[in-house]
Amino acid sequence: MRSLARLAVFVAAVVAPLAWSASPEPVRAKGGMVASRAPLASEVGADILAQGGNAIDAAVATGFALAVTYPAAGNVGGGGFMVIRLANGEVLANDHRERAPAAAHRDMYLDAAGELVAGLSTDSHLAVGVPGTVAGLIDVQERLGELDLPAVIEPAIRLAREGFAMPADVAGRLAAQWERLSRHAGTAAKFAGADGAPLAAGEHFAQPDLAATLERIRDHGKPGFYDGETADLLVAEMERGGGLITHEDLAAYRSVWREPTRGTYRGHEIISMPPPSSGGVLLVQMLNMLEPIDVGELGFGSAALAHRMVEAERRAYADRAQHLGDPDFHALPVVALVDKAYAARRFADFSPERASRSQEIFAGSVPQESPDTTHVSVMDAASNAVSYTTTLNFSHGAKIVAAGAGFLLNNEMDDFSAMPDAPNAYGLIGGAVNAIAPGKRMLSSMSPTIVLRDGEPLLVTGSPGGSTIITTVLQVIVNVIDHGMDLSEAVSAPRFHHQWQPDRIVVERFGLSPDTRARLEAMGHRNIVTVSWGRGIGDANSVMRVDGGFVGMADPRGAGAAKGV
Repeated sequence: MRSLARLAVFVAAVVAPLAWSASPEPVRAKGGMVASRAPLASEVGADILAQGGNAIDAAVATGFALAVTYPAAGNVGGGGFMVIRLANGEVLANDHRERAPAAAHRDMYLDAAGELVAGLSTDSHLAVGVPGTVAGLIDVQERLGELDLPAVIEPAIRLAREGFAMPADVAGRLAAQWERLSRHAGTAAKFAGADGAPLAAGEHFAQPDLAATLERIRDHGKPGFYDGETADLLVAEMERGGGLITHEDLAAYRSVWREPTRGTYRGHEIISMPPPSSGGVLLVQMLNMLEPIDVGELGFGSAALAHRMVEAERRAYADRAQHLGDPDFHALPVVALVDKAYAARRFADFSPERASRSQEIFAGSVPQESPDTTHVSVMDAASNAVSYTTTLNFSHGAKIVAAGAGFLLNNEMDDFSAMPDAPNAYGLIGGAVNAIAPGKRMLSSMSPTIVLRDGEPLLVTGSPGGSTIITTVLQVIVNVIDHGMDLSEAVSAPRFHHQWQPDRIVVERFGLSPDTRARLEAMGHRNIVTVSWGRGIGDANSVMRVDGGFVGMADPRGAGAAKGV
């Protein structure tokens, strides 16, 4: 790939572990900015900007490049959500969430006794939803991009065909999950070296099967994935493993343009993803609950503020379980849920001195009306902004590569409610509104978000992290608006999370001082646990407009990069 040094592209990549005592420096540029989880993918996006592409071109190119460079979550075999603010002020949302196959049914993961069968919704061919990424990226590109499809997909093809040195973080993930990945012949063939072991850091990683799949997309557009050779390979993989996806399912897939969820917070406008994502609704709802409170005066890291944020999260996630799902199948009370008057009623039983018990908090009564993921943030000089979150669900999805096609398949079917009130892999509870049905899109927590100030893009943010996505985005926004943090501080600061059920606060290491923890426990927050998984909570690669230019920040919890032009 051409060197970007002569294009004045600046690179910042910060790798965990974190050191919050000194926030890492963000990247600064004048002509535009891309922040993503993979440095090579961010380089692709910045190169597209430098060639005269807009933020949409850069986001689509970065999305395809992530399918090559970050296989744990970047994908053509999964789905995602994109929120877009155009230079003319128009805002749009593209939903390319996976769909349940036509043969799917409500009880497909239950045994004869009506009990859940472990692993069926996560580690089998039955876990795979109909992929939406390719349809969504092409629909966005054709409608809003300045460049043609070959121009934005060619860098990903080149990376897959020519290969690159295996990044240390990608190699580490492969090694950690090799026992499960290597169960599937196609997966082992893609990621193993000549000795049969997973490729190690620094080894050459070429993906000829994936390159051929991307070439068919380049040459034929959506039919290059949803029909023809690629479709044949995917369906053959389903038939080998007892999956449900058919040629008819692939041919029927469509991405959907939706109206973004919108709200306001202290003079800023919040633009986020609507259902079937729960992210935008819960984000606006929680900000509405916090707005009457002087968050800045309470202070970052204080017990009083943590208590109020936890109580807002507790109530919002309870509403999520009851009220949200696929809007094409159910009339969802979105307008009511994001109304400030509803937030005031919802928070009316809040006590500043005492923690609520989640078993005593139920979904609010509203009037009815008609873990592993990755995020990309992009802004350009013309004031186009894109917030894009894409996923396979778990790290490496179902761990199944479609043999001969070179891409991993998702396990998004686990995001449905396999049975009423049964938690999914992230502990999220769901009800009938998120039950499995043919053609239905499963509920998500992905929260791609754009914040406007005085009508212009200020902040583009989002995150992976399953159920913690929404609270990660919430905290980045609060850090910027209420605490006056710069982007590096806002993204790097320690985080905490509550999701109603289970009734516990999950906090990053150093996230609460001993005094703050003691005060929260005295209020009744008895179940406070420190994050035990690797990177911490979220991976919020973000971009912000500052002083007529841009700053980009790769979350130090990951190994990403921000690159500007």
